[in-house]
Amino acid sequence: MTPQTRAEKCAALMWANDAASQKLGMSLDAIAPGSATLSMPVRDEMLNGLGMCHGGMIFTLADSALAFASNSYNVLMVAQQVQITYVAPAKAQEMLTATACEIVRTGRSGTYDVTITGKDGHKIALLRGLTRSVKGQHFDEDPE
Repeated sequence: MTPQTRAEKCAALMWANDAASQKLGMSLDAIAPGSATLSMPVRDEMLNGLGMCHGGMIFTLADSALAFASNSYNVLMVAQQVQITYVAPAKAQEMLTATACEIVRTGRSGTYDVTITGKDGHKIALLRGLTRSVKGQHFDEDPE
């Protein structure tokens, strides 16, 4: 199995069970080993009292991108620590895109950067996520 095929199979299995991402209107736009791109429209019910997209919604999009990127090797990975920096507000009806990129993966740990951008590519938020493997795989795989 190629690394790309493995990443796609892991993503398909995760997506089938990811009610949170689906209910928020996210789409999985791209997957590859160690990277993922998801998008989400900012709906009216996602706005805070200031009329901007609630930070928790932006964080959830970034966290989902982190999850898909880090789980692309058929090893179950969970977020261990994350830090997000909001740099610009997201507005109603804006399409947000979260792009997760692996920085390093060694042993049971991984480090990923996620950039959330708005419709014209301007940065909305930056997330650094540390992941840790837990027991199990997404699917049984014969050793190569």
